[in-house]
Amino acid sequence: MNKRDEKIELYKKFATDNNISIDDALLTKVTVGLGPSIHNKNSELIACSSNSELATVRDNFLKKKLGLALSDDELDSAIKEVCQEIGSSIKTKYRAVFYTLLVSKLKQESYYA
Repeated sequence: MNKRDEKIELYKKFATDNNISIDDALLTKVTVGLGPSIHNKNSELIACSSNSELATVRDNFLKKKLGLALSDDELDSAIKEVCQEIGSSIKTKYRAVFYTLLVSKLKQESYYA
């Protein structure tokens, strides 16, 4: 098993252990799309307590990568919902899981088709 596959298994286990319903195939595609950033501890995680981090998710992932034209308020609302879905008690929020949940919430699975 290569390092990327190990990360995908880690993310699946994280979702299962925390009762997060996630599409495994979509998680795999999102993880592949993240490239080498999944191997850097700093870029692998999302901090819901950091407004600048969440703005980066909105601007770089949702707007630039996915090309969404929704208002900042709508995108910020979706991001906050995902933060709540994962839960504030979970300090380690994996970017791949977070992005997969966002893609599903915003019905953007076709981007990864």
